[in-house]
Parts: sequence; C-alpha cells; structure tokens
Amino acid sequence: MSKQESGAIAREIQTQILVLGGLAALMWITEFIDIFFFRGRLDAFGIRPHSFIGLRGIFLAPFLHGGLGHLIANTIPFLTLGWLVMLRETSDFFVVSIITMFVSGLGVWLTGSPYSIHVGASGVIFGYFGFLLLRGYFERSFAAILFSLVVGFLYGGMIWGVLPIQYGISWQGHLFGFIGGAIAARLLAKPKKRY
Repeated sequence: MSKQESGAIAREIQTQILVLGGLAALMWITEFIDIFFFRGRLDAFGIRPHSFIGLRGIFLAPFLHGGLGHLIANTIPFLTLGWLVMLRETSDFFVVSIITMFVSGLGVWLTGSPYSIHVGASGVIFGYFGFLLLRGYFERSFAAILFSLVVGFLYGGMIWGVLPIQYGISWQGHLFGFIGGAIAARLLAKPKKRY
C-alpha cells in the first residue's frame, strides 16, 4: 500500500469518526439541554401521527429521546451499525440515513396512534439494520452476501423489534425504518459485473 493510499484511508476513517461522533454528540447535547433546561418538553417536537404540525418530527425525532436510558440504548447500535453502513463508502451513510428517516417518520405519522408522540433514533437504526441485511440480496456478490450473513448473525435478534410486542415502543418506527433500509439497499446496490 502506497503512502498516498494509506493517507486516503486515514482521512476516510477520520471523516467517519467525525460524522458518527458528531451526530451522536448532537443527540447527547440535545438530550442534556432537554433534561436540564426544558424538562423533557423538547420531545413535543417528535412525530405526532395524523397531525400536520407533527410532520416536523420526521427529521427532528431521531435527535430527541425519552430520557438518558433511551438515549444510551440507541447510542451503541447507532454507532456500530452506522459505521458498518459507512464501511464501503461514507456517502452511503448519508443516503441511508435520509431515506430511513423519511420512510420511518412518514410511516409512523401515517400509522401511529393519533395522540402519541414518537421520538428516538431507533427507526434510523433499524434502517441501517435493514440496509446491511438486505444489501447482499440486492447486490448478489459474494462479499455483500457474506457481510449480510455476518450482520444477520450478530444483530438478527433485532428483527423482533418490528413487531408490536412491547408496550410503549414505537414498533411502527422500527418496521418502517427497516423498510426504508431495504429501499436504500435496493437503490444503492452495485450491479454485478458481467464479462
């Protein structure tokens, strides 16, 4: 590996750390501001299903959390799955994040209980999971399939989160986030080269 190539890899890793670390820091700063200055009232900016004003939550909800426990539970999978999305190309992370935010948020807005408020990054996290799991199916390359199998082995238990089995958890956000990840996997799939 040449010095130029190793320098490019080092810059890419630095960019990935800055992007993921910056977004995670933004979530933590927002939560601390919400706890200490607003006493949880910022959560009102989350997704409010069937309400026109609730549409603003589609892109705000992932940065809001229902307390430190909720934030801690989302931070580690956000960092790990987000980094796995970035592994091939950092730009994939931005595309997958935007698609899953939109699909997850809109799905919650359309199907959630009318008087509920949905917050948290879990819809986006399930989007990363769906993207990583289904990228191998859409690309059909050995490396992509192997990567999908490894992700399925390590994180396969997450799939139960798309079902309405736990009260107070936005399974709609998880389900539509996963669907958004699948859409992103299809859109970003690199066609197999034919010789």
